Amino acid sequence: MIEIKELTKRFGKKNVVDKVSLEIQPRAITSIIGPNGAGKSTLLSMVSRLLDADTGEVLLDQRTVKKWKSEEFAKRVSILKQSNYTNVRITVRDLISFGRYPYSKGRLTEEDKKHVEQAIDYMNLHDLQDQFIDELSGGQRQRAFIAMVIAQDTDYVLLDEPLNNLDMKHSVQIMKILRKLVDELGKTVVIVLHDINFASVYSDRIIALKNGKLVKNGPTKEIINSESLREIYDMHIPVQEQNGCRICVYFNSHA
Repeated sequence: MIEIKELTKRFGKKNVVDKVSLEIQPRAITSIIGPNGAGKSTLLSMVSRLLDADTGEVLLDQRTVKKWKSEEFAKRVSILKQSNYTNVRITVRDLISFGRYPYSKGRLTEEDKKHVEQAIDYMNLHDLQDQFIDELSGGQRQRAFIAMVIAQDTDYVLLDEPLNNLDMKHSVQIMKILRKLVDELGKTVVIVLHDINFASVYSDRIIALKNGKLVKNGPTKEIINSESLREIYDMHIPVQEQNGCRICVYFNSHA
């Protein structure tokens, strides 16, 4: 389990994340939502050790993340950052293979190759596996980076805006794959999302931040309603039931 205790991060005089405390439930998809500047990516960066907290702490399996050796941490937690790039000219397959580095140290075993194949399969990248990353579209590149995270085969998968640059078809594909990782492989997925409908349809739980503070945290059905959404986004958002899913109709909404 991941426990977040009184976590604070300041940039200048502003608390971008302000005394946030919560627990990430295992074997579930937890989406972090909220307006721009709410502190979503900053919170995820502190959980994944990309950023140091000013105060508070993050515990992974009851041990502060600061005390985990990098190699052991990388076998437990994988992270996809919001902007991904590489200045090394490598193929899609080589990039995905890099996800095995915590285990293989660059010398792939049969077990490593099996995980690489599975990730290529999951992300339907067979036709692109021998192309160079810099030859791909933004969406294709994003899928390759997600495949690298899947190949890492960690218990915890943290994704910051993974649907960036993706069209509707591939966005749905990614969310279905994340659902599969939880339902079939028992992973714990934490994902920063802008689109509240993807959060509503695919998440088990939702964390909502606003101005750096935690405003909502609970099962998706408790949070996807007009009252809670007004508190988060300062606007009226009608919610409709469709095929057992709650859909937020914010396109023509009046504040």
